[in-house]
Amino acid sequence: MSRERLGVFGGTFDPPHIGHLILAAEACADLNFDCLLWVLTPVPPHKLEQPITPLEHRLAILELAIANDSNFQLSRIEMDRPGPHYMVDTMRLLADQYPSADLILLIGGDSLRDLPTWHRPADLVSACHEIGVIRRPGDSIDLSALERSVPGTQAKVRFVDAPLLEISSSDIRSRIRAGQPFRYYLSQSVYVYIVNNKLYR
Repeated sequence: MSRERLGVFGGTFDPPHIGHLILAAEACADLNFDCLLWVLTPVPPHKLEQPITPLEHRLAILELAIANDSNFQLSRIEMDRPGPHYMVDTMRLLADQYPSADLILLIGGDSLRDLPTWHRPADLVSACHEIGVIRRPGDSIDLSALERSVPGTQAKVRFVDAPLLEISSSDIRSRIRAGQPFRYYLSQSVYVYIVNNKLYR
């Protein structure tokens, strides 16, 4: 019996936008995921000095964003335990939760370049069956240098060639604060929730 392939997509999703959804769908297709787990991080260790929208709102809009895709599933693995929340610990807990599945961590090309600075990077690589990397057109990643810094990485990397989407959560927040158009950067249900709850103003 073949093992289930589970993608793991972590983030603050503040807010989740159509770029997240498009890239997640591309990864599901390219890497043959049976399911993609969206791991909502309450307070990421690298954003301790940044203001973050309360978890209750981020949880509500993420659930709205992924509700209509049967390949997407919300994971509470970080919400249901105290911080700090490091991905290496999350992957190991998910391995215990899904013992018959191969876990594929989904990250961006910039995160792959920064991998040596992550918490216990060698242990993180060891905890992943594969590492799916969403590449931006024209980016360059020195896998040989990365391999020297974090041995074992190169054999696990699987690239996903994604469309160029100049959309970011921080840009959407800025647009909302500035009173600029932002409606079509988001799924309709997320847009309505943000407007009704006066988020990011």
